[in-house]
Amino acid sequence: MAVIPVAIAGAPYEVRIEAGLLAQAGEHCRPFLRKDRAVVITDENVAGHWREAVTASFDRVGVASDWLVLPAGESTKSWEQLARVSDWLLEREVERKDCIVALGGGVIGDLTGFAAAILKRGCGFIQIPTTLLAQVDSSVGGKTAINTPAGKNLVGAFHQPVLVLADPLALDTLPLRDVRAGYAEVVKYGLIDDAPFFQWCEANGAKLLAGNHAAREYAIAHSVAAKARIVAADEKETAGVRALLNLGHTFGHALEAETGFGDRLLHGEGVALGMVLAARFSARQGLMSGQDAGRVSAHIASVGLPASLPALGLGCDGRRLADHMLHDKKMDAGMLPFLLMRGIGETFLAKNVDLADVAAFLDEELVRA
Repeated sequence: MAVIPVAIAGAPYEVRIEAGLLAQAGEHCRPFLRKDRAVVITDENVAGHWREAVTASFDRVGVASDWLVLPAGESTKSWEQLARVSDWLLEREVERKDCIVALGGGVIGDLTGFAAAILKRGCGFIQIPTTLLAQVDSSVGGKTAINTPAGKNLVGAFHQPVLVLADPLALDTLPLRDVRAGYAEVVKYGLIDDAPFFQWCEANGAKLLAGNHAAREYAIAHSVAAKARIVAADEKETAGVRALLNLGHTFGHALEAETGFGDRLLHGEGVALGMVLAARFSARQGLMSGQDAGRVSAHIASVGLPASLPALGLGCDGRRLADHMLHDKKMDAGMLPFLLMRGIGETFLAKNVDLADVAAFLDEELVRA
């Protein structure tokens, strides 16, 4: 079992990665539970695959499990479902020192984590991520949130879990599209500051997506270690280091907003295309070689992720996409910092980007052959 420490000052925890952890969830969670009962929040898809095994694992350690099963999908990250989760937890008399179990992908982790952050001014929670995106990114680092009509993740809190259990076998139950979407976040770590890992992705990405368990475990462990290092250095994104994790997200969130935050464009697909756009914009600005930008685009396309805007059929102009960016959480005194690249593995935060230049660039990309 790979055990990766996340060294958050005052709130350290472990990420445990091993095939078969879901069937052993009760054993790993038991030391964090004050009562002989676990409250578990999940969605309909995950419950269909894993409820029986996880319930049995709690039963084996003498813990009864109480389940709230929510609708699957991004729309569950809402005010309505946050109220539903909070009311359900209060009805079950969850106390401040109790731990809530989040079993699912990024939607369940974000929603449950936010509920834990605000319930009685802060309860503990355990992340058991079941998607690749959640295992390598959203379950680690303590960002929790819901979506609003104004944009994605605009209402939330920093609230660290007490434990993360990542079981690569959970990925075997996912549609290939969902695994691909999560893979975008794996590639991101190579593009941020680890060119050798990007090379590993170029050589092994197809193998990972085809179901190779060794490749999946290596990618998850390497990605988690990278995120843990960055989060420990800048937990609340005040020093500019953690902002690097948003590579591709400014473009990606604008595309998600334009497509309605639904199944038309999954979050990881938006990030994948967002990284391609960040690379191309960096090359357009003379920051990155066209050859490196081409490598980014070629790898994203080679694994079946979106790598060009025209394929989305958006029916809008660059200005409209740029306007979505005005709701970005990184906005500071009316300025929007952008994550750009000087090369593969050389991402930096640019604070002097003109949104008019971004809009003009997007106009070009919308008609790119």
